[in-house]
Amino acid sequence: MAVEGIPPGPSDATSEAMLREAEEHVKSLTSSQSVIELPHIAAWREAYKAFGAKPQRTRNSLEALTLRVAKGGLPRVNKLTDIYNAISVKHQIPFGGEDLDKYDGAPFLIRVSGKEEFHTTSSGQPATELAAPGEPIWCDSTGITCRRWNWRQGPRTALTNESTRVLFILDALNPLSNEELVGSAEELAGALKVLSPEVTTSYRILSRPEQAS
Repeated sequence: MAVEGIPPGPSDATSEAMLREAEEHVKSLTSSQSVIELPHIAAWREAYKAFGAKPQRTRNSLEALTLRVAKGGLPRVNKLTDIYNAISVKHQIPFGGEDLDKYDGAPFLIRVSGKEEFHTTSSGQPATELAAPGEPIWCDSTGITCRRWNWRQGPRTALTNESTRVLFILDALNPLSNEELVGSAEELAGALKVLSPEVTTSYRILSRPEQAS
């Protein structure tokens, strides 16, 4: 999903209200079951196991955010990140947000050989890691933008308070339907269009032929 014309800025009353609504939704979902038992989180944990990751050590972004609610609340980052985190948690879909002005070409979801470098930070300092063989990663023409599908995004294309053009990646597995996926994308588009009449959005669903609807 590509969005342009977003007015940048820090967290505000609108994003705060959305985060609080998402937090209440998570509390309702987890009133009778644990976070890892939630259907969409359970599906992602199984996917992580399938490509050799240990979900207890490398939690997908949705699970990590959902757990934050129980530990005190969702993070307050900036207006844009707050809005898409709130919708991610509300719809139980992992979201990634990339700055299109820093993105190089088209996004690709591939499995790596184990020689690909991931440039990140550690203790506030630049660091380089190697992706694990067979690991699914999102990348552009320059390199890895997110490891383990939706685990850790890199700083090169990260959103900031100045980001106005954004590529959102919404990852979905069964039991999530395309209709639910589109619904979350449309809610995100609607929330961003409220910020400014200059906001424009477009999206495309990529799926295996047998999963298309």
